[in-house]
Amino acid sequence: MREIDFSKFSSIKIGPKVEVWEIDEVCKIPEGFFLIGGANNLLVSPNPPPLAILSKKFDYIFEDKEGVHVGAAASGGKVLSYAKKHNLKGFELLQKLPGSMGGIVKMNAGLKEFCISDNLINALIDGARRAKNSIDFSYRKSGIKGVIFEAVFEKKEGFDYALVEIFKNMRNNQPNLPSAGSCFKNPPNDFAARLLEAAGFKGKRVGNMAFSDMHANFLVNLGGGIYEEAITLIDEARRAVFEKFGIRLELEIEIVR
Repeated sequence: MREIDFSKFSSIKIGPKVEVWEIDEVCKIPEGFFLIGGANNLLVSPNPPPLAILSKKFDYIFEDKEGVHVGAAASGGKVLSYAKKHNLKGFELLQKLPGSMGGIVKMNAGLKEFCISDNLINALIDGARRAKNSIDFSYRKSGIKGVIFEAVFEKKEGFDYALVEIFKNMRNNQPNLPSAGSCFKNPPNDFAARLLEAAGFKGKRVGNMAFSDMHANFLVNLGGGIYEEAITLIDEARRAVFEKFGIRLELEIEIVR
């Protein structure tokens, strides 16, 4: 077991201090446990379900004839650095993308039309190897229900520094305050940030939580923000957007409660 203080560990800096089961071998975790990954897109309640995290055993990168093997506990930044060093194409979107690779693959993270699944070959899930075409990947989500222990990517030469700069510039409009990334997914043919701003939520504050005045789709912690304040803002925003536009915003962050 490992004690984690989510008010320090999570990217949004909210949550209790709890004992978390540290997994050090490939297995199927018991029903009811929630795998936290790097806690970069999580909002953890004061009373979460049993939690688990992968140990450093799954923080690795190596290549063989099959492709580039990445342990699910490896950070996106570590993989990006490896790709630069070894001139590997397809990992450029990891620029300024926080989180561990297990979570990045599970939520099919990316930017605009680029997704991490574009370059995926297969993933080791609950001890079974699953090919990409057997997994239901779509915009910012996948059909993966179990625990990802490893992802294998195509090995292509030609790291694209120009693409990295594009991603870097696109993410420069994101606030530096603690957050869990984009709060809501973009609905078809529209942008969550535009809808939130039009509904009056850009800069909207409850206590020490707010929708950023820099980017309306980022729920940020101004310092000492708490779970209840975050939930209030999320619920109010979804209700306001639905009343104004008839669109039900779907969460991109995960609420663990």
